[in-house]
Amino acid sequence: MDFAMPVFATVIVIFGLVRRVPVFDCFTRGVLEGVAVLRQIAPSVMGLVFAVQLLQSGGAVDFICQAVTPLADALGFPAEVVPMMLLRPVSGSGSTALLVSVFEKCGADSFAGRVASVIAGSSETTFYAVAMYYGCIGVTKTRHTLPAAIAADLTAFVVSVVTVRLFL
Repeated sequence: MDFAMPVFATVIVIFGLVRRVPVFDCFTRGVLEGVAVLRQIAPSVMGLVFAVQLLQSGGAVDFICQAVTPLADALGFPAEVVPMMLLRPVSGSGSTALLVSVFEKCGADSFAGRVASVIAGSSETTFYAVAMYYGCIGVTKTRHTLPAAIAADLTAFVVSVVTVRLFL
């Protein structure tokens, strides 16, 4: 599969040349538009990353996990998945690292591993997506977006446990 990208790029260039499209000019215009978009969204994304790092290094994430774990246990959530549930709406890469950690600690076929897998596949990095997309277009008032997205994430968490219990 190492040849897929060069073949894809070659096909695009040949198609553009056959159609008499100034391929390189289109490419440079696209790069300039991408840089402009990056400049618009960078502050929002950097602020979100900074906030996540601040919460993790300050111990707030661990404190919240300890506070939420008794409720999660009462609801049937595996304790190993609680940190992932808290981090998933904020950070995709952080929650993926926690998913791998659950796999290493409990096993991929364990109850916790299966619940973590379903959570990874059925929930969204809500705060990252809102910061990215709304920051890109300059929306400052999200109205009902965050409450609806958080409700969807909570639903995904609960249904993941129910689904694993019922079907696996």
